[in-house]
Amino acid sequence: MTANTSVDLSDDQLAERDELAELAENGADDARALAAEELEEQVEEFEDDDFDDDEESGDIELIVLDMAGTTVADDGVVERAFALAAERSGIATGDAFDAALQYVRDTMGQSKIEVFRVLADGDEDAAQRGNAAFEGAYAELVASEGVAEIAGAAGVIRELRGAGASVVLTTGFSPETRTAIIDALGWHDLADLLLSPADAGRGRPHPDMPLTALLRTGASAVDAMVVVGDTVSDIASGVNAGAGFVVGVLSGAHDRDALEAAGADAVIESIVELPALLGLRGE
Repeated sequence: MTANTSVDLSDDQLAERDELAELAENGADDARALAAEELEEQVEEFEDDDFDDDEESGDIELIVLDMAGTTVADDGVVERAFALAAERSGIATGDAFDAALQYVRDTMGQSKIEVFRVLADGDEDAAQRGNAAFEGAYAELVASEGVAEIAGAAGVIRELRGAGASVVLTTGFSPETRTAIIDALGWHDLADLLLSPADAGRGRPHPDMPLTALLRTGASAVDAMVVVGDTVSDIASGVNAGAGFVVGVLSGAHDRDALEAAGADAVIESIVELPALLGLRGE
């Protein structure tokens, strides 16, 4: 596999992409639903079109990287933030806490509001309170303890972009929490694009974030996209998006067996092994 710069889009494709971007950035439920619908329609168009006539087979145009556990060290911050949120919001307390914490572990990588909706058993107000408490607690922990990259992650992102690929960072956190992490790391302008579920329609394991990344960066086809993550939800999202290559990393929440069972094409120890795996290094 080799990296390649994105092909030019037609005026019609650019117009469709811009329209979708406007919809995705609107936080209203109807806009998110329509954005998800548009994503499904456009990925069908990508699959129906023959891009192979002009592109070398195996070219990589887009690499979609998860944040927490893949490029950003977690160190148990998500679990501690959830414990604080449970205490502050009253969700999943007492005997229900252990089971709720396990659910949080099992669903690492998914949209946090969707996780709290399950924990709140359909009570939307309780879910919103729990999610707000979680986001607040996570931001407090980042501010008080700091946050660190997975060793070598920033250098890898620069290397991937230098090889001609677009790089998009995705997360299940809200845009506000995502911004707090980026600010703490000083990662402004490191990646081509940052995406949360609110920007794309639905969170993982749905394909919306990788497909939004593909449309926003102008990649020519889903086969030219690589998706990388540390959770089964990350892997499922890549598989559901039809990514040409889906990679699991062992630096985060889930182990090799779980990642392979979810459909990972390859599993590596950490993000630093990715350029060599993709054939971007001679080693």
